[in-house]
Amino acid sequence: MIASISTPSDYLPILLQFGLALAFVIAVMLITHLVGPKRKGKDKLEPFECGIEPTGNARQPYSVKYFLVAILFVLFDVEVIFMYPWAVNFKSLGMTGFIEMILFVAFLLLGFYYILKKGALEWE
Repeated sequence: MIASISTPSDYLPILLQFGLALAFVIAVMLITHLVGPKRKGKDKLEPFECGIEPTGNARQPYSVKYFLVAILFVLFDVEVIFMYPWAVNFKSLGMTGFIEMILFVAFLLLGFYYILKKGALEWE
């Protein structure tokens, strides 16, 4: 097997596509800024809350519980990303792949058990 050595010219199409995408984004933002309507007024500059009159201070701090639940959701939701390829290649991975997935799920369940014991999901 011959190992191929990548040269900087191999990355030219990627850089070109990135440059075109960036140029497109900048062009669209400039065009919408220049061509778009510029009607400013008292009603236009007020915050809009889905038709409900805004009340209170927008700078009130949120409880850390909201962020903790969001981070835990992402953490345990990402496991599906790892389980999907395993499920697709289940037969070709054999017993080794099955044991590895059992260990993966066991570690996740161990982490979930730790979170439950710490009371991270209990609301007051």
